[in-house]
Amino acid sequence: MTSAIQDNKTLQVWRVTAPFWKKHSNTIRTMFAPLTEALIEDASIGEGQTVLDVAGGAGEPSLTIAERVGPAGAVTCTDAVAEMVATAESEAQRRGLTNISFQQCVADSLPFESNSFDAVVCRLGVMFFPDPLAALREMLRVAKPGGSLALAVWDRDELNPFTQIVSKVISRYVDSPPADADAPNAFRFAESGKLAGILKAAGADEVHERAFRFQLEAPISPSGYWELRSETSDTLREKLAKLSAEQVQQVKQDVLEAVGEFPNNQMSIPAQMMIVTGKKLA
Repeated sequence: MTSAIQDNKTLQVWRVTAPFWKKHSNTIRTMFAPLTEALIEDASIGEGQTVLDVAGGAGEPSLTIAERVGPAGAVTCTDAVAEMVATAESEAQRRGLTNISFQQCVADSLPFESNSFDAVVCRLGVMFFPDPLAALREMLRVAKPGGSLALAVWDRDELNPFTQIVSKVISRYVDSPPADADAPNAFRFAESGKLAGILKAAGADEVHERAFRFQLEAPISPSGYWELRSETSDTLREKLAKLSAEQVQQVKQDVLEAVGEFPNNQMSIPAQMMIVTGKKLA
């Protein structure tokens, strides 16, 4: 598949997914708050800095970073999907944030001057870029000399029950051949050193990788977990579309049995991500 075709397919998928991310944005923000904090820490983001968030989706971590850098700082939130950008902008207006701007653009063609940002971050987005090397080169280009890049990606599926519980159940109903290791998918960079190697190839200095373990927590019931997973995952939606209504209901019941009870309707599931950081050569 050529890059252009792959790019168009990926964008179309995210356009369909965008309304569900808007619907569940508060839950997703809560779930990944610890990861956002880890990304801010690893990128050494502080008050007064200028920060670029690439593939910021429905607004995180951009909105949290905007609060962190304060009125003397500035954040630019980008995403390739207009609907995602609109959701993020609406939430910023609701919060009264005035130090954040928004731009629809793809990661491998950033419409910013070189040497513009103190830090560039991407939380759970780089796995879906059609050309990660080109995107990371662009992110380095727009960073200031000595500026930080921080990228967060999913670690292996077996370390993340949030995704694995459903994938194990659905595999009993729909054939799930292994994904192309280099095709856009959530676990594309789960292999240790893979993303770090691309970041080095892009020209970054001081490249580091670390595993980040935390709890995915949100005030939702097991049924809310199923709704979140079945709506926000395009892969799962595609598989469920192949089943009858009765089979879909059975899959749901199997998932609810697998997750068990959430005491006080509070989801708390162990998770592990990888955070890869680097710096632009001064």
